[in-house]
Amino acid sequence: MMIDCKHVWDQISAYIDGDLDPSLRAEIDKHLETCEICSAVLDSTRNVVVLMADDRVFELPAGFSQRLHQRLDEEITSNPPQAPTG
Repeated sequence: MMIDCKHVWDQISAYIDGDLDPSLRAEIDKHLETCEICSAVLDSTRNVVVLMADDRVFELPAGFSQRLHQRLDEEITSNPPQAPTG
């Protein structure tokens, strides 16, 4: 089975939680070996989980959300998900 970035992104939570079928996990592992974007998404998602589990409260700087969404939109536009091959 060939998977693409979209498939990895859809499964990222289950991947982190260890709730994937071993064959699907192996396919995602293989994809992550060569895809810098998906590896970054995985690392970022793990970081968010760690931050959300932290019970300390901190205030985000003004405009952070808008800048984050703009940056994500720019990244997705300049690096669209890979189409499956084969």
